[in-house]
Amino acid sequence: MFTVELRRIIIVLLGAVFNAISLNLFLIEANVYASGFTGVAQLLTSIFNDFLGVPGISTGLILFILNIPVVILGWFKVGKGFTVYSVVSVAFTTLFLELIPVLQLSEDIILNAVFGGVLGGMGVGITLKWGASTGGLDIVAMVLSRMKDRPIGIYFLVLNSAIIAIAGLLYEPENALYTLLTLYVTTRVIDAVHTRHEKLTAMIITSKAADLEKAIHSQMVRGITTLPARGAFTQQDKNMMIMVITRYELYDLQHIIQDVDPSAFTNIVQTTGIFGFFRKDDK
Repeated sequence: MFTVELRRIIIVLLGAVFNAISLNLFLIEANVYASGFTGVAQLLTSIFNDFLGVPGISTGLILFILNIPVVILGWFKVGKGFTVYSVVSVAFTTLFLELIPVLQLSEDIILNAVFGGVLGGMGVGITLKWGASTGGLDIVAMVLSRMKDRPIGIYFLVLNSAIIAIAGLLYEPENALYTLLTLYVTTRVIDAVHTRHEKLTAMIITSKAADLEKAIHSQMVRGITTLPARGAFTQQDKNMMIMVITRYELYDLQHIIQDVDPSAFTNIVQTTGIFGFFRKDDK
């Protein structure tokens, strides 16, 4: 278990490095903005520096401050484990933003937009894949999604649209278009690295259904439907457990299954919609 958690922390740190490199070496000097709270932090830094005459305020510091109330919200509304790793991600992203110098590797704004989007998408994608988040809008969108039971993408779209509009008003309209390019590339890379669907259905074939149910319920607040099943080839009696989870819980479910029943067969499929009761509270 310790090895798994250590590996998880290392992946979160790697994601933080990718995010910091994306900002400091590509996006900041080009005035092209990332998505979510990172983009908001960039915008505020630009406003302080270029319009209010307050230089020296770093993107990392603003990003850290923006995440403080969000982390508190996530602790009570999303889940303690998920929030702790999100805090680690935000803290080390802030640290790496301070350690890595802000440079302009290329004067070509398209190269900056594309490479910044690719690296940012890699950072977010691998962080999500290992059961954490980069904080900020991830947590806000999860809370709002559970309250209203609407797709998380709606909330990303609203904030990112605001970032694009403000970038176009404050700077050249072309900057808004290049920001849109960065957001598109980031989204595509995240989709390639990690599942894009908010809700997933897990179908688990196991001979240890009771133990697995107990282990899942000890770490996740999710309902499970258990059905009798029989292997057509082996003719062995087993059980099929069916449950709907969010993409952020996939990592935890995978390791619970590996710990309790490594021989279990699990099929994960996308869930485009659900009807009826879906437990939204993680306590």
